Amino acid sequence: MSQEPAPWVGQEQLEQRVSHDDRERVSEVLRVAAGDGRLSLEELEERLEGCFAARTYGDLVPLVADLPGQAMTVAEPGRAKEVARVRRSGGNVRYEGAWEVPRRLEIAVRGGNVLLDFTSAVARQPVTDVELDMRGGNLRLIVPAGYAVESGEVEMLGGSVRHHVTVGGPVVHRIIVTGAMTGGNIIVQPPRAPRRPGRLRRLLGRDR
Repeated sequence: MSQEPAPWVGQEQLEQRVSHDDRERVSEVLRVAAGDGRLSLEELEERLEGCFAARTYGDLVPLVADLPGQAMTVAEPGRAKEVARVRRSGGNVRYEGAWEVPRRLEIAVRGGNVLLDFTSAVARQPVTDVELDMRGGNLRLIVPAGYAVESGEVEMLGGSVRHHVTVGGPVVHRIIVTGAMTGGNIIVQPPRAPRRPGRLRRLLGRDR
């Protein structure tokens, strides 16, 4: 497998972070290549492991560089929304999946819970500010590795803050929570560990 940068990707692009969609797209290319006889099962397994562990385009490009017609393109980064405001009474709020993380999120909720799942979220800036005005509900933040949550400035009345995440590596995104929480809890936790599929199901992409 070639380790040289592909000619269609510049050095600056090679250092950009990849998204979940990028990894999924490359994994599908690899499975098709194996189905066409271009990759052995051993090569497919090795490249899939590298694909899902990839952090930058420089990690992904070599995986498809020797496959015909598979130019690895880099999308232009979009602009994050500056402010998103949530106002709700008597209902729950859920942000999950591949949602666009704004620079600032203002949440005013009465009698409901709020879930902010950053597992597959698209964060285009290093810091997100979350301002709370919540009563009678919990805020749950699900954060992947490399995310740090700061909640020391929140005014807690009748609730608690529970951190179940330990930041042991470099921080790629910081979430700063401020405001007031009355009669509720703030819970910070990592994503659930996925069940590891069998080798055949994993190679064929049937583990979803």
